[in-house]
Amino acid sequence: MSINLNLYSTSHCHLCEQAESLLVTLSNQYDISWMLVEITDNAELLESYEIRIPVLKRLSDQSEIVWPFTIVDVEQFITAETPGK
Repeated sequence: MSINLNLYSTSHCHLCEQAESLLVTLSNQYDISWMLVEITDNAELLESYEIRIPVLKRLSDQSEIVWPFTIVDVEQFITAETPGK
């Protein structure tokens, strides 16, 4: 069962690039998919996430983790929803 995520970010954000790199690494091990969400395209998202990006949201339950996070943090975040992994 795939774990669907949103990665809230903005262009030219080196921290966002690092966060996506963690997802790429984990995608070799876990069935995850994510969508990059550009917060500057939406005033509401910009207001919510402007000073917190990158933010990773699990779509099934709307849980979020906010930078700074490590690969271990992301792995724990994605496996929290998938018992038995």
